[in-house]
Amino acid sequence: QVQLVESGGGLVQPGGSLRLSCAASGIFESFYAMGWYRQAPGKERELVATFASGGRPNYADSVKGRFTISRDNVENTVYLQMNSLKPEDTAVYYCNAVTWSAMAHWGKGTLVTVSS
Repeated sequence: QVQLVESGGGLVQPGGSLRLSCAASGIFESFYAMGWYRQAPGKERELVATFASGGRPNYADSVKGRFTISRDNVENTVYLQMNSLKPEDTAVYYCNAVTWSAMAHWGKGTLVTVSS
């Protein structure tokens, strides 16, 4: 059974940085795509960044220039470096991974709070 485990969330002041990690287990091949979504209180889950095999990273307009997604296909791990954080970035961040057979998997989420 595929499991995705996120880490790296926490409380940070505006302008600060955090690095999220997501490690996958229970799979013996690389994913087609890995990425990050987030859900703020009272809002729907939204895409933050995704990275498909053979493609370029894709970012939400709200995080372009501040966030960087990277992935390690050997370790089936995806990272999200978040810089210049704003209070509106506060949300639960979810790791997402899609297999080559189009099966989507989700982590349980990690909370990021940006506040002074």
